[in-house]
Amino acid sequence: MNGLKYLTAFVLPIVTFCALWWPEYLAFAGVAYSFGFIPLVETILPPIPSNHSDESEPSLLSNRLYDWLLYAIVPTQWALMGLFLYRITWDNLSTWQMIGMTGSMGMCCGIIGINVAHELGHRVGRFEQFLTRSLLLSSLYMHFTIEHNRGHHKWVATALDPASARRNETLYQFWFRCIPGVFASAWKISCQEARNRGHSTWGLANEVLRLVLVEVALVAAIGILLGPVPMLCFLGAAFIGILLLENVNYIEHYGLLRRETSPGKFERVQPWHSWNSDHVLGRIVLFELTRHADHHYSASRKYQILRHMPHGPQLPVGYPAALLISLIPPLWFRMMHGPLDAATNAATIAASD
Repeated sequence: MNGLKYLTAFVLPIVTFCALWWPEYLAFAGVAYSFGFIPLVETILPPIPSNHSDESEPSLLSNRLYDWLLYAIVPTQWALMGLFLYRITWDNLSTWQMIGMTGSMGMCCGIIGINVAHELGHRVGRFEQFLTRSLLLSSLYMHFTIEHNRGHHKWVATALDPASARRNETLYQFWFRCIPGVFASAWKISCQEARNRGHSTWGLANEVLRLVLVEVALVAAIGILLGPVPMLCFLGAAFIGILLLENVNYIEHYGLLRRETSPGKFERVQPWHSWNSDHVLGRIVLFELTRHADHHYSASRKYQILRHMPHGPQLPVGYPAALLISLIPPLWFRMMHGPLDAATNAATIAASD
């Protein structure tokens, strides 16, 4: 039963299917569900900070249901993408309906596709790494896992991390800094790895270059085979997925900083360097991403055993609501700076103990 609750994550793909298949007035159903229904429900349901027992952890890890739920997202995501492109290409849709369908598909790209890719990307098996790339391809963000695993987790909550938001930085400033910064960081990491193996940075030994070529080939194939309108709608859905991912990154570490122990070296990542939420629906839909402190404290922990961390600062609202509020910078700053000051003071005390 603990595993079956994560079937709730498949409600968004079902709603997105309705947005893609049913009449025009449902075209924005995926957007309404993600940014309307879920935040509303989370204001009603209380957060649940309880953890599984240490004794139950081995059985949770051995239960393959948790893995198969993630694997099932991959064909689900690409089936929806196929339906999306089919409707855009062959049906006589209004501009309004195409915009709504693109928005709904974009919700799936960001909330389901990239989020599950993030979870699978921390696993070492070739099959799971293949699934990771497959999901990230649907948002044209395949370099994310390189930068996230080998860059973000190393530099999180420091000025060296493009994916950590600074105090008083608006979401829009963050997007303009983060999106190119993440690519630049991934490119730098991939180039250095190619050089370490004795290869040219402009050859196929450069992993980021290989991934970019795959993405370009996919976009070109859609444009050639289906036409410019489906290609633009695909690009729009992928871009929405990217914006959603980086919106999540924005709220996950906003304003939190690690102490620099010596030039270029920082204290170990601690629970107080990530914003968390125990709001139940967001936890389930995002496969426990909202228990972010434990994820950074031990990146190899699978989602079903992530824990509430007592010293991890809690967002005043759940992640879905925080995503909405961050779109209005004055409201975001007003909500967050009090908890941020409290979290910073608590971190100073905890670090000194």
